[in-house]
Parts: sequence; structure tokens; C-alpha cells
Amino acid sequence: MQGRVLIIAGSDSGGGAGIQADIKTVTALGGYAATAITALTAQNTLGVEEIEAVSAPFVAQQIDVVLRDIGADAIKIGMLHRKEVVDAVAGLFDHLDKLPPVVLDPVMIAKGGASLIAEEASDAIKKRLIGPHTLVLTPNIPEAEQLTGMKINNLTDMEKAGRLLLDMGPVAVLMKGGHSEGAEIVDLLVSPEGVQTFSHRRIETPHTHGTGCTLSSAIATGIAQGLSVPAAVARAIRYVENAIFEAPGIGAGHGPLNHGHTVGRFE
Repeated sequence: MQGRVLIIAGSDSGGGAGIQADIKTVTALGGYAATAITALTAQNTLGVEEIEAVSAPFVAQQIDVVLRDIGADAIKIGMLHRKEVVDAVAGLFDHLDKLPPVVLDPVMIAKGGASLIAEEASDAIKKRLIGPHTLVLTPNIPEAEQLTGMKINNLTDMEKAGRLLLDMGPVAVLMKGGHSEGAEIVDLLVSPEGVQTFSHRRIETPHTHGTGCTLSSAIATGIAQGLSVPAAVARAIRYVENAIFEAPGIGAGHGPLNHGHTVGRFE
């Protein structure tokens, strides 16, 4: 076991996304997962039915006690849900002597279309977290549109949006192309050094619930294990692609991935 990853995110009762997907991913890639839960959701593959908030001070306390004892080699941030939680997390980060590398997945909309974040929380993420605290930002196209205010129709737009987000302060931005059209998915890693392209096949399946959570946690695990950002991104994309390909087909809606495809099968 190598690489301690502290995951700050919401819980998915269906097990396909959120904290549940994050823990599975970190474990399957050989890391150690600790968590700070920001919200509870009642959801399944058909969608989110209810969200129960966790108090902001308790979210911060979960982070604090883990860092004081177990520590972290990387932090993954997913669903923060409310401005109070964003402010609590950012405030705690501001007072840390040394902040581990942060991978921020700006979770805003569930696969079924339900909003997972209050509007004022989105603004707080831009002002408090994307800049000084983020090593890698991992928006999909709808999230990047919401964060930048621009419409993204093609790869040129993706790169432009990535550069706008880079200007907000993160070290690198991974623009995820899964919401685009076509048989091939193209992701762009935008950094001050330039733009790196990752192309991979589109797998026609409804079972893609939790891909964003899974990808960002896989990247964070790679960073925690000492990989460079491009190497961590490349490995994470391969991991997610195989997890989609081997999805178990659970549920009547957007089903989960097979996070355990790296784990040996025991008789």
C-alpha cells in the first residue's frame, strides 16, 4: 500500500459515485483512502432523490483529525454542496503549514441531471479553492461552462476554457471531453507548459455513473504515489476506461463502473 489520499466529498448511497467510488478507486490502485464526508445523498442509478447536509464545522473537523494523525500525500475534493462547506475547507487549508497536493473535481450536476451544488457554492469554489489550493482541476464540459461562463462546442473551445480556468490559479486543468460528440473522447491537460492531448475510444454504454469521481480519485492516487501530473492523468484515464468496459450492468439507469478490475479474482 502506497500513497495516502484524503477524500473530501459526498456519499452516494448507490455506491457508484462519491465517497464510495473514491475509496474503491484509491484501494484498487494500491493507495490508502481516508475521508471527510460533506453530504449524504439518497440515490441510485436512476437519480438523486434527497441530499442531507453535513455541518461545515464537522466537515472541517473530519479533515483536521485525519491530517493530524494519519496525514495525506494528496487530497481529492469532490462534492462540497454548500458555500459554508467550501469556506470551512478553504479556511482550514489557509491555516495549514503545508498543504498536500489537491485534485479538485468541481462536482456540480449528477449523471441524472440533479444539481449537487448551490449557486453561491460554485462562486465560492472559484474564489476560495480553484486558485491557491489546487494542483489539478478536473471539470467536464458542463462544469467548465458554468465556471467560465462560455459555451464549449469543440476542442478549440475546450482549450480556451482550460486556459481561462488556468488563469484562476490552478497548476493544471484537465478538460474532460466525455460530454462531447463522436466515437473518440479527447481530454486536454492544460498547463503553463502547454496542452497535452489524451485520446481514447468512446464505449457505448449507460453504465458510466461516477466516472468523474473515479478519474479524479485515480489522479490523486497517482500524485500521492509520486507520479507526475501527466503520468497520473494517463494512468487514471486507462483505469477508468477499463472500469467502464468491465462495468457490471447494475441498476436500471446509469450504472456503476467496475472499480475492482485491477484486483485479482479469488476462488
